[in-house]
Amino acid sequence: MATLSCQFHLAIPRLPCNARVRPSFSCSVQPSQSNIKVVINGAAKEIGRAAVIAVTKARGMEVAGAVDSYCVGEDIGKVCDMEEPLEIPIVNDLTMVLGSISQSKETGVVVDFTKPSAVYDNVKQATAFGLRSVVYVPRITVDTISALSAFCEKASMGCLVAPTLSIGSILLQQAAISASFHYNNVEIVESRAHATDLPSPDAIQIANNLSNLGQIYNREDLSTDVSARGQVLGEDGVRVHSMVLPGLPSSTTVYFSGPGEVYTIKHDITDVQCLMPGLLLAIRKVARLKVTDRIAEYTLCLSSSILFRTLQK
Repeated sequence: MATLSCQFHLAIPRLPCNARVRPSFSCSVQPSQSNIKVVINGAAKEIGRAAVIAVTKARGMEVAGAVDSYCVGEDIGKVCDMEEPLEIPIVNDLTMVLGSISQSKETGVVVDFTKPSAVYDNVKQATAFGLRSVVYVPRITVDTISALSAFCEKASMGCLVAPTLSIGSILLQQAAISASFHYNNVEIVESRAHATDLPSPDAIQIANNLSNLGQIYNREDLSTDVSARGQVLGEDGVRVHSMVLPGLPSSTTVYFSGPGEVYTIKHDITDVQCLMPGLLLAIRKVARLKVTDRIAEYTLCLSSSILFRTLQK
């Protein structure tokens, strides 16, 4: 694809005073940057469908493939209830999609929404075909991240592992870190509609962040074993309470207290759409990487007025 640019050049020769001057212009064709080709692995999931719509609407990128074991053969645009089909069928063979994109020799990114046991092989396949990866898979293990880091560094190929794509969640974590230097008592309370993965990855991430700061919290009942006091994560006394009721929004609240005051930080997720700005940022970032990078821990990076922190190998 090329863009047409016009530059106006005003030519004023020496003519009599009553002569008219006619401006002239010239046109030149300049190459434009091609879109990032995005493959959604786990496209039939709720978050996968939202990602397809978000990528389709975003500038500078386009959906180039949809992979899932469900709805195989169906057009991903129809599965996402879009007004028009995208003419991209869902397939269950990632290698076939990667091969077609690699032949075009354009920048490609695979977004992985699958499961922890499949992540390493998926990233390995994408890297073999010259595509970078964005991984958003809850409960991915530290060992898997370490293996991905070593593999991608050896291959000089970018990979981004995101424990969260929610900008609000990252802002809450950042605020909790700042507050922890001023308060000695902290509790995390979360609510979910379904009893899966509790404590949640967000709660675990916050607790780990606070525990890494060398602070000891809740000294007055640090050793209590009363179940109603919640689960202690780490060795620094950070307690987590998980509440599960159908219909509740996905919510995380961090309570800090000091003499005469209580400081509360809360973040609610009401729709999977809240993850899409972070996803688009991750796609654009990983497309420029040559070494492994990951959004992790409590380190965040300011880019396009969105807070993300990256830990670079």
